Amino acid sequence: MGRPNVGKSTLVNALLAQKIAAVSPRPQTTRKRQMGILTLDSAQVIFIDTPGVHRPLHKLGESMNQEAIDTLEESDVILFLVDVSVPPHPEDELLVAALREVKRRVPTLLAMNKMDLVDHETLEMNRRAYEELIPHDEALTLSAVQGQNLDRLLERILAVLPQGEPFFPEGQVTDLYERDIAADLIREAALILLRDEVPHGIAIRVDQYTEREEHGAYIEATIFVEKESHKPIVIGQGGAMLKKIGSMARQEIEAMSGRKVFLRLRVKVRKNWRNDENILKRFGY
Repeated sequence: MGRPNVGKSTLVNALLAQKIAAVSPRPQTTRKRQMGILTLDSAQVIFIDTPGVHRPLHKLGESMNQEAIDTLEESDVILFLVDVSVPPHPEDELLVAALREVKRRVPTLLAMNKMDLVDHETLEMNRRAYEELIPHDEALTLSAVQGQNLDRLLERILAVLPQGEPFFPEGQVTDLYERDIAADLIREAALILLRDEVPHGIAIRVDQYTEREEHGAYIEATIFVEKESHKPIVIGQGGAMLKKIGSMARQEIEAMSGRKVFLRLRVKVRKNWRNDENILKRFGY
């Protein structure tokens, strides 16, 4: 658990040593929970990457918050992730309130990410502030991007996980289908390349995902925006921005799937879709 943009998806990708979750500098990149499955010789750890809890501005935000909070009730360990390069934020306090509402006793590890971004004095000051704010059984600092202290974090997770049989086959790394991950990777590319007012009004629908044997995969997808004025921004002059989004997404999908991909994108308008419950359901939220 953690507020938006503290590095939850980056941490899951780093622990699995494989990209399964979209990441970007924009907050609220993760909209649905996703499992990252790490199978070791002696254990299987299922990381549930949840949306960042935040003050919602629309029904999509409410859905994302509820999904994150529901996940706490069914977890064996809670990994409370914060950005230690900055002091605690009011949204961290929202999460503390949610944590206190968990009805059963769940071991909580406080993981303070982005330690590589600050000097020692600032790190220690922020670390103390987080340790005072957040109820926890153990705390450690780390950097998901640099890989610092990830071995120690995994060691502490394994120490508190219960005994049991594996839930998933050894080779499975996530519970999502490739087409679902492809949709997230297209949205990730849009989040990275577009200006601030557009990205969070974007949704991706994969219309076709076809295997073509030795020719790889053929994917058609639609990028939905909320306003008519956003459509030309996403397309760009002469289709330049849409080509950039497609190229970046295609490279990430190829790296994820291990094969060649042909990706065709189109752009459509669905006004105010983040507040339309029927459309949210159709988009899988």
